[in-house]
Amino acid sequence: MSTATGSSRFFSFMEVVLPKVVVAPSFVAMVVFIYGFIIWTAYISLTKSTFLPVYKFAGLMQYGKLVHIDRWWVACGNLLVFGVLFILICTMLGLLLAIFLDQKIRMEGVLRTIYLYPLALSFVVTGTAWKWILNPGLGLEHLMHQMGFSTFTFDWLVNSDMAIYTVVIAGVWQSTGFVMAMFLAGLRGIDDSIIKAAQVDGAGLVRIYRKIIIPSLRPVFFSSFIILTHIAIKSFDLIVVLTQGGPGYSSDVPATFMYDYSFTRGRLGLGAASAMMMFFMVMAIIVPYLYSELRSRKNG
Repeated sequence: MSTATGSSRFFSFMEVVLPKVVVAPSFVAMVVFIYGFIIWTAYISLTKSTFLPVYKFAGLMQYGKLVHIDRWWVACGNLLVFGVLFILICTMLGLLLAIFLDQKIRMEGVLRTIYLYPLALSFVVTGTAWKWILNPGLGLEHLMHQMGFSTFTFDWLVNSDMAIYTVVIAGVWQSTGFVMAMFLAGLRGIDDSIIKAAQVDGAGLVRIYRKIIIPSLRPVFFSSFIILTHIAIKSFDLIVVLTQGGPGYSSDVPATFMYDYSFTRGRLGLGAASAMMMFFMVMAIIVPYLYSELRSRKNG
């Protein structure tokens, strides 16, 4: 009897302790390499660090320098252009594709796979492919010239005024399938009885989507906005591969600005300040989202 009791206590102890032991290394690594380095970066942004970290406190000096650099404001303006167009186009195309696939069409699985395929690629691969496609000497413009359209021009990739829009094209191609999948899941989760009741009342398909279905997708709209905004703010590899931030720094964004000043120009403190500004941008999106979620759960 005592042996059975001892074994039962041992197994109960292991059920409580073992999951904590397994999770502990990942938890420690997350605390150190994510939150620890966020704190470290925040402190470095308050120092005079150049090529190497300097830990003497210098106040908000680096932030003062940052706001007086024209390149930083160009990067922020590019982020605004890229972010707005990227989010709007991905959301609209994703919703339209999801509605199209929700009509129980033939070969839905094949089409869904085709639309989702770009999501399986990294931004490095996407940037490389679109760099070839949009290169005036290799891609679309060259092809049109070979077909006899000698006056056709599409030099956005080397045009300082249009380069940021090539990033929008590549980003939309990469992420629209993901947004489509989110909306398709939302559409499939709507109760059919509501739609059938509206049809009985004489409502047309367009009116049903406009008045019932699309308003029901409000949580999906919000989630896609949060995710796409997060992707836009952290965009780095796509721009580095596609435009290298150029021509000049005309397609720079805060992420490429931070990398260049931190690791190329040897101004670590200034790069850390720009990184913290990016962090504040992300938090400005995430905090309202978390507040909204917690409030809705509390009211529910």
